[in-house]
Amino acid sequence: MDSIIQGFLGAVRLIITLDPEFLHIIFLSLQVSGTALVVATCLGLPVGALLAQRRVPGRGLILSLLSTGMGLPPVVVGLFFYLLLSRSGPLGFLALLYTPSAMIIVQTVLAFPIVASLSHAAIAKVDPVIRQAAVTLGATPMQEVLTVVREARYGIMAGVMAGLGRVMAEVGGILIVGGNIAGYTRVITTTIVLKTSMGDFELAIALGIILLLIALGINLGLRFFQQAGGVRSGVILWD
Repeated sequence: MDSIIQGFLGAVRLIITLDPEFLHIIFLSLQVSGTALVVATCLGLPVGALLAQRRVPGRGLILSLLSTGMGLPPVVVGLFFYLLLSRSGPLGFLALLYTPSAMIIVQTVLAFPIVASLSHAAIAKVDPVIRQAAVTLGATPMQEVLTVVREARYGIMAGVMAGLGRVMAEVGGILIVGGNIAGYTRVITTTIVLKTSMGDFELAIALGIILLLIALGINLGLRFFQQAGGVRSGVILWD
């Protein structure tokens, strides 16, 4: 019991004094997960919009694959990319294994199906009248797509927040391809695992508190966008 109390006291001290190692781990986590989320959104949003608004060959199969991808085991994804990026793998010449770039790739793969699937669901629910109104007013195909995407923006943002929640809490995949190297690839989740196994609870608890706060912020954001998406404010067309 004393060790737990001391761990919490030490964690509070690390947070208050803004310990350099503590801050570096947090910033690296945000950098890796934030980059992965941006890439996943840039790829997933167009895919979701295309599947929702156009008749694509194999659309049902693609949607099934995306739905399956939402539950991909992180360790399996990590193992797959480890084999690809290892020295004897087909992409070993890139020398990406045990780097933040490899961690970003794994997290992008994990977030992509979530963003794409939820973006598709949000766009597919937009009232067809919105699209028809845009066409009637002389919208180009691109303007038509942008109009529908704007109308579905809250649902899309909910998907992005869900993707962020997925990658921020991920540990298995990035541990495999990142190696948990101090000062280089050590992020919040992998540090918690390491420090707990070593009995060093101060940093583990401090990072756990930060991770809980991030999770709370993500859930509040997700709840906001879900609620906002349920209220239609009217037809929003291009500028």
